[in-house]
Amino acid sequence: MTAMRHYHQAAIESANGVQLIVALYDGLQRFLTQAAGACELRDEAARREAARRALNIVIHLQANLRMDVGGASAERLSDFYTAVFADVLRASASESRQLFLDTAQEVRNVREAWKVAAQDPATLSMIPLDLQTRQEQFSNSNSVQLTKTVAIRPSDKNESAAPAWIA
Repeated sequence: MTAMRHYHQAAIESANGVQLIVALYDGLQRFLTQAAGACELRDEAARREAARRALNIVIHLQANLRMDVGGASAERLSDFYTAVFADVLRASASESRQLFLDTAQEVRNVREAWKVAAQDPATLSMIPLDLQTRQEQFSNSNSVQLTKTVAIRPSDKNESAAPAWIA
């Protein structure tokens, strides 16, 4: 494994949930740009491979949307992913370099919004538990546990009794 690959692997393992979404958008943008380049070179195999990989990312993003949690925002993202999926299919079928580039620009715009969200600690606390990384789940469970822990004083009858929260 190359040093760059190790770096990328370490970055992914230490990323929070929103940062992972940003990484998926980066990959989507990269594959759309590769597909556009393949159109220019008239490399059908490379265009199809890049389009396939872009579609796989869109499918993953769409499949992991939580409509029950995200409400209107999740619906808008679902519509966006549906449009991107259709544009990738259309761009690949018509070998349209420009449509791949236009789609990549739209992805870039949404990616920037996710990047801003990734830098906001308040956003991280709103991520549903099943979408959080193990590290986020651990941090949040510790902070929740600390805020919910209440010491109960021993009763007057038995002053030496341990507080109820001590097992």
